[in-house]
Amino acid sequence: MADNEMEMADDEMADGAETGEDTIRVGVIGAGANTRTRHIPGLKAQKGVEVAGVVNRTLESSRRAAEDFGITNVYGDWLELVEDDDLDAVCIGTWPYMHHPCTVAALENGKHVLVEARMAMNADEASDMLAVSRANPHLVTQVVPAPHTLGVDRTIIDLISEGYVGDVINVRAQIAIGSDFPDYDAPLHWRHDRDLSGNNIMMMGIFYEALMRWVGPASSVQALGQTVVKHRKNAAGRRMSAPIPDHLDVLCSLHSGGTFNYTVTQSAGLCQEFECWIYGTEGTLRLDSPNASNSLDPGVRIRGGRRGDSGLARIDVPPEKKGAWRVEEEFINAIRGLEPVTHTNFVDGVKYMEFTDAVTRSCQTGEMVALPL
Repeated sequence: MADNEMEMADDEMADGAETGEDTIRVGVIGAGANTRTRHIPGLKAQKGVEVAGVVNRTLESSRRAAEDFGITNVYGDWLELVEDDDLDAVCIGTWPYMHHPCTVAALENGKHVLVEARMAMNADEASDMLAVSRANPHLVTQVVPAPHTLGVDRTIIDLISEGYVGDVINVRAQIAIGSDFPDYDAPLHWRHDRDLSGNNIMMMGIFYEALMRWVGPASSVQALGQTVVKHRKNAAGRRMSAPIPDHLDVLCSLHSGGTFNYTVTQSAGLCQEFECWIYGTEGTLRLDSPNASNSLDPGVRIRGGRRGDSGLARIDVPPEKKGAWRVEEEFINAIRGLEPVTHTNFVDGVKYMEFTDAVTRSCQTGEMVALPL
């Protein structure tokens, strides 16, 4: 975030956030896996926080979530929840197609918002969410951040800032989902459905968000996408088209200088799940993970070498620089005026949604797309 944007966020937090230990009552929209394993337990672990209501896709599943987590109120639909004056904040854990309407309605009803990644279906929706949040500066807004590199982000940022690699020439990354060969019998997932996922493609946005923390955003995008498994069966057993690519190659230029080569795949057998190289004029960094599928503990390792070295050597992350998942804590602290949202604010969310739109547009037209849109 630019300095003036950070100052604005700090001022808004100081002007409008609640302070003290008054109970913060949170309502949950969408009780899927991430909400159940992270957000609800994470919110309940915060002092003075009550998860006071829940609504899911069906009344039955809403009641089941309420029973599982001791939540008092169950709502018939999500609008009923966001219009409840007894709630202070909303955690939106739905698929992307609901992020924009739920966020806008929650903000217009005076609720702080924590919304699951990816931020929206496309950049237009994300920009509208940002505009509504800026019209309500007393309310805290946060996008659930990309978690996989949280443990090493500060170390990478400091190494680059302190000149370890010199000027960045190229960043080269590969994200493999499952590291397996194409599965023609795999079911249709919501990520394969553009009506639910929008322009988001596999895990593309997650690593780009991390890259922005290290070297800033892209200035142009050229992309090629393949749909290797072209049809999948939905929950009813019906054969459906799966038009969203399951193998993607992206070439970018960076505003800060250098280029970014990015491959995201769900169709590459026996490959490394996560690997990233950062090449500079004075040094090289290599990141990889033996457990990339575990987003809370991926075990990202760093190796590096500088001009004159014979090879790469391990770089340990100092304990004081090791990051961790603290999304719900940061959200509640921001509401109380104790800290600003850093992972991830709506400004950065719009930037990665613009990248997502640019990739989709380039795949469709074959043209290079300049950023910002």
